[in-house]
Amino acid sequence: MTKKTNFNTEKVLRTNFVFPQAVIAGDLIFLSGTWGIDTATGKLAGNDSYEEQAIQSFRNIKTILEEAGSSMEKVVKTTIFMVSGCDSDFKIINKVYADFFPENPPVRSAPQVMPFPGGILISVECIALR
Repeated sequence: MTKKTNFNTEKVLRTNFVFPQAVIAGDLIFLSGTWGIDTATGKLAGNDSYEEQAIQSFRNIKTILEEAGSSMEKVVKTTIFMVSGCDSDFKIINKVYADFFPENPPVRSAPQVMPFPGGILISVECIALR
């Protein structure tokens, strides 16, 4: 059986101490849902700005992956949990996605969810190669 290891980095604020930021299992890294928390302030990026929260979510993912020995280029699957599923939010996420995955983007699903607590508009989880 492949060993599984919990992984956390202090470079991204942990949003919940009950579960890890990521789990490494064999050659895969599974990231927990990652919010747009600005690591400098400890607050949501842009408060109610969907775009700023989305950008910060992906910045946090990038940092966690790099600290775990991976990169954005090795992401194979993302799930973007969106509070709003309106067309303008999909346009924003498509732009942000293209900025963080300019070539060979990973597969993606984007379910609309009930509101998160504390004004969180987006949570992104992903699976990456190590």
